[in-house]
Amino acid sequence: MDSYDQHPTWRRYQEFFPRSMRCSAETTPREETWRWRGLDVHLDRMPGPGLKVIVLHGAGAYGRVMAPAAVLAQRYGYETVAPDLPGYGLTRVSRREMTYGLWIDCVCDLIAAERARDGKPIVLFGVSLGGLLAYQAAARSRDVVGLIATTLADPREREVRRGFARTPLLGTAGLWMLEKLAPLTDGLPLPMALMSRMHRISNKPELSAIVARDKLGGGSWVPARFLRTLMATAPALEPEAFDVCPVLLAHPGADHMTDIALSRRFFERIAAPKRMVVLEGASHMPTEHPGVDQLEASVLEFMSQLPSTHALVSTSSATPQNVSVS
Repeated sequence: MDSYDQHPTWRRYQEFFPRSMRCSAETTPREETWRWRGLDVHLDRMPGPGLKVIVLHGAGAYGRVMAPAAVLAQRYGYETVAPDLPGYGLTRVSRREMTYGLWIDCVCDLIAAERARDGKPIVLFGVSLGGLLAYQAAARSRDVVGLIATTLADPREREVRRGFARTPLLGTAGLWMLEKLAPLTDGLPLPMALMSRMHRISNKPELSAIVARDKLGGGSWVPARFLRTLMATAPALEPEAFDVCPVLLAHPGADHMTDIALSRRFFERIAAPKRMVVLEGASHMPTEHPGVDQLEASVLEFMSQLPSTHALVSTSSATPQNVSVS
């Protein structure tokens, strides 16, 4: 399997992150391959003695772009695992197989595999679309002790669809057509940078441009099937019934890609213990002060209140741990 040594584009992101969150020779994650459903899922792992955090990217990134979270986690003794979800980063999948449901399946099975590996309690940390993914995986798995998200918007809502798409018309009539003409359109490759508001992922134009051109992330092409299923997939538990674990929503305060009101609406429906923090001056991909400092502080406080031991729900259904290190 490929290594990020052969795909150095991720290093171009580093200069935009605060120095304390950048990778060095000592803080670059270890690469692994997890064999799952015939796929070689790329994992970035940063060991640590404490709780394990599975870091989930959205539609504009991949696991290695999430490395700043691993750098911070290691500093405070937490372990991180950041997968490249199918179709992104170095995890290849056929266009026919790529659906949003596959992402949820992948995360749920990864939770089971990591729990079977060492029994450590798991926290899900989702950035951008990864926030919704973390919620849906937690709702189905029910074997996590905490959920952190930077956005939590429900794409089944008309306003969320309009906000996700690059233009309001694309978010209404365009997505309606993908649903009604699914047999004809599902296999069509669509550029994420042109379908979504990828140009607003950061308030730093240079960083947004890197994301939009990165063929492993924001510059990728996905089958229409992926967008159709993303907009239509219901969670295993609606927010009013979500009692799995505490939730922290740390939403960027200067997010021009996802309206904070859309995340707040979903968040307010969640039944579990919860807290919302607005990251001052931070864009959708939070790299700005003081927002990133507030993110670090709120996450550390949240993590400190979670149980450090957690009984296994079940090991019988866990995916076999077939991991190779590169």
